[in-house]
Amino acid sequence: MKHLTVKEKEAEAYTKMKTISGALSSEFHYKNVMASPKLQKIVINVGTGTGIKKDKNRNDFVADRLAKITGQKTALRGAKKSIASFKIRQGDPIGVVVTLRGKRMFAFLEKLINVALPRTKDFRGINRSVVDSIGNLTLGIKEHTIFPETADEDIKDVFGLSITVVSSAKTKKEGMAFFELLGVPFKKE
Repeated sequence: MKHLTVKEKEAEAYTKMKTISGALSSEFHYKNVMASPKLQKIVINVGTGTGIKKDKNRNDFVADRLAKITGQKTALRGAKKSIASFKIRQGDPIGVVVTLRGKRMFAFLEKLINVALPRTKDFRGINRSVVDSIGNLTLGIKEHTIFPETADEDIKDVFGLSITVVSSAKTKKEGMAFFELLGVPFKKE
């Protein structure tokens, strides 16, 4: 398998988006090429919750792993309001988030589709209900260990994450067609 340079990968991604845009324009009869759906961003969330009470370094561990997976520094998110039954005070760190755009977004999506999802246990495809009514795709992944950047010796500290792929699609039908052309492996109907 030939390794591509960064410029060749960018050219390949640009060509792929151009062909997707053309295919969607002919299917949905857009008057302008700019009206066809495009990727806007990918948001990756990990909720650490009250696990911080038991292990003080939990957020640091999750942030480090997520930074390795995405290639970008993470941001800590605090609680918006106090909830006594969960023993959470306003501002307590309860999650970690990363927002990817541009080249990192395309690199992460490529890695997710071609490497990580096929490594999932008993993977049969993504359910079609993950695309919402405004054309965004939201996945829940139970184990972060499906990504190749994670070390196998850290099996005891497995966490789940939520991945939201935001597109400029207006409807679920447009979003489904867009994600199918991108190569997202949906279940066969």
